[in-house]
Amino acid sequence: MKNSSLPAVLAVLNAAAALLSTPSRAYAASPYSTGVTAANPRIDLVPQPNVLSPGLALVPLATGTDPLENPSGVITHFGYLDDFPPQTVEATKTEPDENTYLVLDHNPGGPTQGYDYGRHFLFQGHELFSGNLAYVTRINLDVLDPDHRITLLTPVGLDGLTHLTSLDGSTWNPHTQTLLFTQEAGANGGVVEITPDWPPVIRTLDGSLGKAGYEGIHPDHQGNLLICEDSGGTSVNIDPADPTSPKAGRNPNSFVFRFVPKNPGDLSLGKLQALRVSIHEAVTFVPVDAANPTGDVFSQNQLSLHTLGTAWRVRWVTVHDTEVDGTAPFNANIAAKAAGATPFKRPENAVFQPNSDFKVFYFTATGDTDARAGNTPSLAARGAWGSIFRVDFRFAGASGVGLISIAVLGDGTHAAFDNLTFLNQTTLVVGEDRGDKLHGQLNALDSIWAFDLFHGTDARILAEGRDAAATVDAHLLDASTPGFQNEGDNETTGLHFSNGDSTVAGLHGTTNPGDAARFFFTQQHGNNTVFEIVGRRH
Repeated sequence: MKNSSLPAVLAVLNAAAALLSTPSRAYAASPYSTGVTAANPRIDLVPQPNVLSPGLALVPLATGTDPLENPSGVITHFGYLDDFPPQTVEATKTEPDENTYLVLDHNPGGPTQGYDYGRHFLFQGHELFSGNLAYVTRINLDVLDPDHRITLLTPVGLDGLTHLTSLDGSTWNPHTQTLLFTQEAGANGGVVEITPDWPPVIRTLDGSLGKAGYEGIHPDHQGNLLICEDSGGTSVNIDPADPTSPKAGRNPNSFVFRFVPKNPGDLSLGKLQALRVSIHEAVTFVPVDAANPTGDVFSQNQLSLHTLGTAWRVRWVTVHDTEVDGTAPFNANIAAKAAGATPFKRPENAVFQPNSDFKVFYFTATGDTDARAGNTPSLAARGAWGSIFRVDFRFAGASGVGLISIAVLGDGTHAAFDNLTFLNQTTLVVGEDRGDKLHGQLNALDSIWAFDLFHGTDARILAEGRDAAATVDAHLLDASTPGFQNEGDNETTGLHFSNGDSTVAGLHGTTNPGDAARFFFTQQHGNNTVFEIVGRRH
């Protein structure tokens, strides 16, 4: 497809990508430019403190042992289940994930009739990968009384289960006036819609958005939803010529989706689309099989896609339309592959760039989270350490064709990108999710990075530590303790910078959030603590 404006657009994006490839340098005395020198090492049996950029501080808002206002079954505390026993080693950690900050113009109510729960709230889905016991909490930020500070929005049913699993992403949709939570559970995943007022009404959207291992989800000003899928691909040998080499390279297997509702106020009908990249021809899923023993892992397309200074055509392709395909639940991953969409290495989250009219967004791809792949040059050049992509539809016009470029290519220092949020139009903050394996391989815990997209610089604003509970869990995991069910080490997640505006005009991505914005993150696993990051912003 020809586009006369494409060369000029390519030049602009190539210049931006070139800026981002320059060495990091401090350009102002700011918490988001000076940073922390190094990540915390992973020291066995020694808790590590969080280290923040000068001028920043952490204020704890909730921790795993905090009681819930309305305990239900084994769901009794913010971040721990009351299930020891039957668990034989310790209670299950519930893994609160992405945060959504919301300022309402009314008291939404709660289990205590007549109580004023305030107007400022922070919502979380708790990940819990098994047992149908994932749940949603609301931290009532205006409430200091511990008996009413944290409310459970999804109590168990008569069978003792919530019938939710792997809740990860969350967002507020002002078009429907509902909260949306994603379930990162592969073919059993999907999107759950919850009303904010008490008692909440809950429904799944499997017939319109499909079932997939969804994570990040964000609405735009027209009511469309941007959704990232995180489903790891088949592992292949890091040396194709040596079948005994480690199987640490992962085949691209996950998609970036857009849902276009028939009516912005109702998400039950509409078109699910997925992003397709064209590099000479469409980049589509390549299975790992006898004909393609390494899938698409070592392809020229993957190298081109991850090369700084390049930009490639993208467009949305429809993978499911309720008017044509009906409203029965369907597998979105399979549908995207059949439609010829482009898979990536575990897209985790996406965010619209402020002041871009929702036509520019950035998304993270976590990569392989294995140093054996990252230390293989041919795989590092193809996103093994993780990537941050920019997608630009500002010049799409009637053709609907946009451009994708690599904004940040990960390395051993900047790796396993996960949650992200914009502080302003040019400052993108990104957290890492290296996982226990990569923590051990590189002797480095996670970091939170601030990337200045204008100057092409980066700064580590937080070197995450490891709290006492996570240190114990890491030791139990390292020792392959029988019956141990929790994760080790803490993870940076739930990065969220927002003024909480609940209107369409206040959507994150419309303009810079402004001075009323608040900055949150969750130190997941271990103590499961939710923090507010406070301090200078400029």
